[in-house]
Amino acid sequence: MRRKPIQHHIDGLAALLLFGVFAVCVLAVLLTGASAYRRLTQRDQAAYGRRTCAQYIATKVRQSDAGYGNIAVKDIGGAQALILDAEQEYVTYLYSYDGWLWELYTWSGEPPVPGDGQQLMETEQISWSLEGLLLTVEIIAPSGAEDTLLLGLRSGEGWDA
Repeated sequence: MRRKPIQHHIDGLAALLLFGVFAVCVLAVLLTGASAYRRLTQRDQAAYGRRTCAQYIATKVRQSDAGYGNIAVKDIGGAQALILDAEQEYVTYLYSYDGWLWELYTWSGEPPVPGDGQQLMETEQISWSLEGLLLTVEIIAPSGAEDTLLLGLRSGEGWDA
């Protein structure tokens, strides 16, 4: 009679154990990477929101900076507003109200009311200060991060201010 060779199940068990260790390592790396990616994405989105708000305001001011007195700061219904094209028939108001940056384009004879216009982007608070030809904009994002934008108005060049 022939004898059957003795089979060892240890080889199969070792291969299965090695595969399990490999799978656990891959899963740990994936979870760590996903967590890091989520944190980076959130940080980048917050920074993008802050930069976008500041750049939007800077662009609107530069577009309207065509003549002396064309940009002003005024209180409208308890909200401080930046008035663009202040000497024109139609004006643009930029203001912070109810946690948003708003833009209102209206006839200059119409008294503006906070909440009128278009909601642009979420902000906690924006304060405007115009001293001579220096516009200072302080932006507080919903996350609490603060940004300060300083814009030197060019409309005063050649004018006796």
